[in-house]
Amino acid sequence: MALIMHAGANNKNVYKSLIVAEYVGVEIKMDENFQMGVSNKTPEFLKMNPIGKVPVLETPEGGIFESNAIARYVARLKPGNSLFGSSPIEYGQIEQWIDFATLELDASMRGWAIPRFGYATYIKPVEESYIAATKRGLGALNTYLASHTFLVGEGVTLADIILTCNLVMGFKFLLTKSFTAEFPHVERYFWTMVNQPKFSKIIGEVVQTEAVIPLPSAKKPEDKPKPEPKKEVKKEEAPKPKPEVAPEEEEAPKPKAKNPLDLLPPSPMVLDDWKRLYSNTKTNFREVAIKGFWDMYDPEGYSLWFCNYKYNDENTVSFVTMNKVGGFLQRMDLARKYAFGKMLIIGNEPPFKVKGLWLFRGTEIPKFVMDECYDMELYEWTKVDLSDEAQKERVNQMIEDFEPFEGEALLDAKCFK
Repeated sequence: MALIMHAGANNKNVYKSLIVAEYVGVEIKMDENFQMGVSNKTPEFLKMNPIGKVPVLETPEGGIFESNAIARYVARLKPGNSLFGSSPIEYGQIEQWIDFATLELDASMRGWAIPRFGYATYIKPVEESYIAATKRGLGALNTYLASHTFLVGEGVTLADIILTCNLVMGFKFLLTKSFTAEFPHVERYFWTMVNQPKFSKIIGEVVQTEAVIPLPSAKKPEDKPKPEPKKEVKKEEAPKPKPEVAPEEEEAPKPKAKNPLDLLPPSPMVLDDWKRLYSNTKTNFREVAIKGFWDMYDPEGYSLWFCNYKYNDENTVSFVTMNKVGGFLQRMDLARKYAFGKMLIIGNEPPFKVKGLWLFRGTEIPKFVMDECYDMELYEWTKVDLSDEAQKERVNQMIEDFEPFEGEALLDAKCFK
């Protein structure tokens, strides 16, 4: 049985594995009958990927989903190739840059692009944070590439393939020439990669966008010709009225269903008041902000939760760990109206520990957050016992970024507000 890729062909996450296949000499066939929104909802597809997302690679042994995992699988089909480097340190560095490409660049550019494609609500401050994160990532990459042609070693590796494919979307839709001019080494690297024969065979010609993709906007009604004067029609000859047809006009949007949290009884705690107090308190934090928090806190309208990352032993690279937490906070944007959070990255040496404190509207973690933010299942969640003074003090320390926290230094502290 051949390897079959289930997805649309014009997809940067599909490009990754197809380019890898070119380098290792493996054939991958595209599912020519694939229809997004139809094929990915069939029982056969959902058996390979229960989430229903693309791409999925069908192999003789079963299905594989997640584009980086598929690319790794294809790269290992022909042992001895150079895509994983030639030594343990090179392998580690390749994995490091794959994480960087995914968490630092792809997550930021996706967050920037999705509202502009019409798949999420546009919020200007949120977009500005994604643009800043993209610039930060490109700046770090530019510094590194000032003295490197490739990411690892002296030739193309899996890291170059994945990073370049992630940049393709940016160059096509977001990153104008005036934007990338600030990162000349990234420009040189990107155009070198996409013009490699095995890259260009899959990706085709890449044209850098001249403008950031515009926000979707309601269609302006076209000027309609003035109606001709009605001819008099005898009463008995009056035609039956026909339904009006307006093919150019969009159907009026249905009113959005209310979030269940908006239907809860009113709470004396106003979340925005707490967020302002937190942000504006620069001195005497314990006496002002912490005291103010407990004065405001409403245990019947809100709940406090500790979270602990389940896989702290994997947190061996500091910037990757920080980006992992940053990505989680970006994906929690759907709960901004109903939550406040603090995430601490703890320790001077790896593995780093990730722990957090979250305030949610309601007495349980909101169901829509658990359902829609996949990071939630990566943490163990424990409700704060307010009758336990030690737990209340732990809340205070996490809000305050107290150091040392539980005997260890803080590598970083992030706030969701």
